[in-house]
Amino acid sequence: MKTVKIAGVPEHFNLPWHMCIEDGEFEAVGIDLQWTDVPEGTGKMCQMLRDGETDIAVILTEGIIKDIVAGNPSKIVQVYVQSPLIWGIHVATNSNYKTLSDLENKKVAISRMGSGSHLMSIVNAQNQNWNTENLQFEIVNTIDGAVESLTSEKADYFMWERFMTQPLVDKGIFRRIADCPTPWPCFVIAVRNEVLEQHPKVIDQILDIINTTTEEFKLIPSIDRTLAYKYNQKVEAIQEWLKLTRWSQKQMTGLTLDKVVEQLLKLQIIDKKPPKKSILK
Repeated sequence: MKTVKIAGVPEHFNLPWHMCIEDGEFEAVGIDLQWTDVPEGTGKMCQMLRDGETDIAVILTEGIIKDIVAGNPSKIVQVYVQSPLIWGIHVATNSNYKTLSDLENKKVAISRMGSGSHLMSIVNAQNQNWNTENLQFEIVNTIDGAVESLTSEKADYFMWERFMTQPLVDKGIFRRIADCPTPWPCFVIAVRNEVLEQHPKVIDQILDIINTTTEEFKLIPSIDRTLAYKYNQKVEAIQEWLKLTRWSQKQMTGLTLDKVVEQLLKLQIIDKKPPKKSILK
């Protein structure tokens, strides 16, 4: 058995991985795929790839590209979710903020620097023509940290995937002011270069298995109810999310990478245009 470590957020996008692991599909081809949930998100997974704590990460596109440009020895092997991620912009229920414009120059809770919640707060500020130099950050690590931070007024707003935060909106802990979709495909699969060089066939097998599952995922009987139960969601919310979500089985095109890189340069998230071969396998 070849042991391979993989990390991802504990969110509904990643249920296909858990199903393949539980069904023994990787074991059947001699791979012991060991999954780690990373509630802290992309910034933490970038660090895990750098430190060799994980071999593979299912990770936000903008976060991993930024970190590869900054020296992370990994490459994107394919797009995992083609559709944009819809980020909800949340405030504490009792806060006085009612509209997006109320949040200009206010403090944003982020999981960590370099995370999606950090980078998307810059995207949102640019979309609103705010001065991004005035952005202030409060590092909260996880969604629970964000609840504590907004409730105690240490931070003013928090951006996180809209459907995962819906239960907090339903419970009256957060109020959602607006949505901000990513201007690129949201999740990619990244692998450490060392693993790519030493075990290319193993990575190909892993991708074949997950791609077969994601291709048919929406056709699984009662998958909406399974997702709603596992992720504490209302069935109607999951049905809406399934309609909006498109998994991918293909590598990112050079054209898409160029578009993402251009956006990241414009947002000053990266400071140089990397060669394609340094990012894409």
